[in-house]
Amino acid sequence: MISKRSQEITPFIVMDVLEKAREMEQKGIDVIHLEVGEPDFETPECIKDAIIRAVRDGHTHYTHSLGLIELREAISEHYYNTYNVSVHPDNIVITSGTSPAMFSLFSVLLNKDDEVIISDPHYACYPNFIKFLLGKSVTVPVFEDDSFQYRPSAIKEKITEKTKAIFINSPSNPTGTLLSESRMKVIAEFSQYIISDEIYHGLVYEGKEHSILEFTQNAFVVNGFSKLYAMTGLRLGYLIAPENFIRYIQKIQQNFFISANSIVQIAGITALKEAGNDIARMKNIFNERRLYMILRLRELGFKIKIEPTGAFYVFVNAKHISNDSYKLAFDILEKAHVGVTPGIDFGANGEGYLRFSYANSIENISEGMKRLEKYLSDRKTAC
Repeated sequence: MISKRSQEITPFIVMDVLEKAREMEQKGIDVIHLEVGEPDFETPECIKDAIIRAVRDGHTHYTHSLGLIELREAISEHYYNTYNVSVHPDNIVITSGTSPAMFSLFSVLLNKDDEVIISDPHYACYPNFIKFLLGKSVTVPVFEDDSFQYRPSAIKEKITEKTKAIFINSPSNPTGTLLSESRMKVIAEFSQYIISDEIYHGLVYEGKEHSILEFTQNAFVVNGFSKLYAMTGLRLGYLIAPENFIRYIQKIQQNFFISANSIVQIAGITALKEAGNDIARMKNIFNERRLYMILRLRELGFKIKIEPTGAFYVFVNAKHISNDSYKLAFDILEKAHVGVTPGIDFGANGEGYLRFSYANSIENISEGMKRLEKYLSDRKTAC
């Protein structure tokens, strides 16, 4: 008999879109991918070279369960240089991507039916992590007119004696917007733990991102190398946690993961110390794509009230076309051969929206917009 909790996990719809697109491509159909949040850039050469050297030098064995001390020190230095916050290397756990970091975090934080407040819309996998580890997600709607930012007063209304943590994600997936410094400060004053997903830090084109650690130590930080360093397949992340949680996280790491990949950990050190010029180049190109996509989507009739300034997503209201974002996304894929992500993947308050990713070349984005323009014209004619 298949376990109840595995049956209750909802699908990650963007992956359903991607897999359907791959099936179409196998039949010779050209698909423009604007659904996936994966940088199209090659991993920087200095990181590739570090991987090759690590293999040749024999760094192919287990590391300390918390991760290489050299990498933890480099992350500590990065947080000091970037946010002026001091993080002791012993409070950092290196993981095989941010997913194991979240698994370990919720494993040590949650007892049965403990509550975690998350925004709606939110990254699609958050509720499944929480539910799988016996907690409950409590959603707080965030709205387009308010830049999809949390309102601290709305958070306060949802806090109960079972509330264990408040989850923030800035820059946000799927909205690409930032939580303002003033609101983050207020949220940091709540007595509950704050969990901050900072995976899109560094990919901010207007304004400035802030780490939750600037405002409170009563917090967990999830971060990694996938997005900023174009290292998605290399699976390297980390968790910053309060000191009293570290030993318990370490035991989970020892039992379920042993340690993160030794070679990729060495590559992470190089990424932090040597990839600055590569990051600046990729960031400039992302910004060019962002501005172009926003312009074209507006030309196609989508109203973008507040422009996204981080990550690589544009979350647009498509309710003037359809209130069924799932059906609309797959219809666009089938008829226009453009992959987009339905807003319902990110929560009930995302229904009626579509997420477009500009983690693709400007040539492909341009072609995708042309196809979408024709699709919308054909749809209007048919009506």
